[in-house]
Amino acid sequence: MFGGEGRDLAETELERAEKRYVQAKARLQALKNRESTRQRKLDTRRKVILGGALMDLAERDSGAAAMLDRLIRNLPREHDRKAFADWRTPAPAPSGSDPETPS
Repeated sequence: MFGGEGRDLAETELERAEKRYVQAKARLQALKNRESTRQRKLDTRRKVILGGALMDLAERDSGAAAMLDRLIRNLPREHDRKAFADWRTPAPAPSGSDPETPS
């Protein structure tokens, strides 16, 4: 009779081990998903910051304004270009004047 009981114990132990494996695998996948989400958010934040900095620079520098205009015209996706359809590259302020300093 010990043979049958031993087999039941082994199967139960195997089932527990499989359950722990499945749970560990799920935890690992959840960690990978969180890290991937964190990286995507950081990437998006960087793009927004750089885009804002470029747009700000284009207001003061004609070379940056021309580059920004070229970038927009050469966006590969029509959907992306449409986002800028009514937006115009700002004309840089004349040299030597600071638009934030009152005259």
